[in-house]
Amino acid sequence: MAKSNSNVLTHGLSGKIGNLLVFRQVGGKTIVTGKPKPSRTESDAQKQQRRRFQSATLYAKSATEEYVEAAKKKGKTPYIIAVADFLNAPSIEHVDVSGYTGASGDVIVVKVSDDFKVKWVHVNITNSDGSPVEEGEALPDAIGYEWRYTATQNNDNLSGDRILISISDTPGNIVTDETVL
Repeated sequence: MAKSNSNVLTHGLSGKIGNLLVFRQVGGKTIVTGKPKPSRTESDAQKQQRRRFQSATLYAKSATEEYVEAAKKKGKTPYIIAVADFLNAPSIEHVDVSGYTGASGDVIVVKVSDDFKVKWVHVNITNSDGSPVEEGEALPDAIGYEWRYTATQNNDNLSGDRILISISDTPGNIVTDETVL
């Protein structure tokens, strides 16, 4: 491996020359190496990641108008935003059940995030024995960070009840979180 600090011919050069040399920039220096040799065997994790990325690129090729608008705002291409959205699942930041006392009209607040947009938040409440109490969709605030679910049923005994939160983003990545009361 050769290093070049201030060579006029190679300064800032990056890329491949034929099948022999590879130029890259690292820390302001030009690094010249031979062409890397791919490993002959792939681990199961590498195969799984390759399949995920293939799915992401297929998804991105059919990018919707939503991604086009976001790309204009972020200075990126719709394809890049769609691939990133596919590969990065949304996350549930916090579930606030302090406003839920079992009465109709009580509110459960779910704080979520995603690199593009959370599509829906679903709340499912069950008793400790697994019998259903109620379920439904939460509604987002103006920016889509806090989602609020308003209870429609009275629930007399909360001890051991479970609140299952499911969220999904535009490509359909689903994440769940369970809170036991």
